Amino acid sequence: MNTFPHDAYLRFWGVRGSYPAPFASHLKVGGNTSCVEIYVDGHLLVCDGGTGIIPFGSALMGQKEVRELTILLTHYHWDHISGLPFFVPAFVPGWKVNFFGPGNTPEEIETRISGQMQSPYFPVEVETWLADIHYLAMNEGKINHGPFSISHFNVHHPGTTYGYRIEAAGKTIIYVSDNELSFINQNIQARAEEMDEQELRLIQAMQSEERDNALRYAKDADIFIHDAQYTVADYKQRRSWGHSCYIDTVEFAIDAGVKNLYLFHVDPNYPDLKIEELHRDALRIIDEKKSSLRCHIACEGKIIPLR
Repeated sequence: MNTFPHDAYLRFWGVRGSYPAPFASHLKVGGNTSCVEIYVDGHLLVCDGGTGIIPFGSALMGQKEVRELTILLTHYHWDHISGLPFFVPAFVPGWKVNFFGPGNTPEEIETRISGQMQSPYFPVEVETWLADIHYLAMNEGKINHGPFSISHFNVHHPGTTYGYRIEAAGKTIIYVSDNELSFINQNIQARAEEMDEQELRLIQAMQSEERDNALRYAKDADIFIHDAQYTVADYKQRRSWGHSCYIDTVEFAIDAGVKNLYLFHVDPNYPDLKIEELHRDALRIIDEKKSSLRCHIACEGKIIPLR
């Protein structure tokens, strides 16, 4: 595999949610957990450090052009950080690795990343990393890394979880790995009988305002990578777990005027044939709504040129 196949591209290294699924029935879509590479003009940005970052790190060792990258973590659940203890560049002198994720200070980010590499969870601690490691703070709500301009926003997932808006190469990329789009809807339905009319109107207004804010973050994005973990039936059993039904994701992308949607963080129990079935239904919904949205399955190894 060519380490850098274009001067500007996005590549999927891990697309599964919850846990790795290295099964024969899953190999077309892929079994690694969340990791997305974005490369522009010699600069590297990585979204999440799930098991997909392990083969990515190994691939990086076969080139000499790049020796710095920034890793954006959406949150610290293990399926999003479990590849970091095996990320080879972090152990190699001469590399510079920057981290950003939820946390009020760089020290808090460091504590959360290092926690999984402490006894009794792992035999080697972050102190063995020989690369130049930096933990970043937002500067006026933005991070800049080479040609990348990055901002974050909060999404609905247990604990503090970020989505990212990334501007580079004339494109807008929205990365939201874990998010329950119908979170407030479910709470309203569950508590509707407990509320009086005024309370119900108030929370419905809050719901509308929050959706409008979310739509603004994603509006007209060129690439929208979003949680599409569940079928309708599975979502009914897992409401409030912090993940979306694929139909909610498709309808949100249509409303936001997104150009390209990538169904991401799919359930590890779903084989390739199941995901292809969901994709066909997503295309049906888009056709029925007469939308120009292009919908794709996020597959390991898939490369999207940005120019």
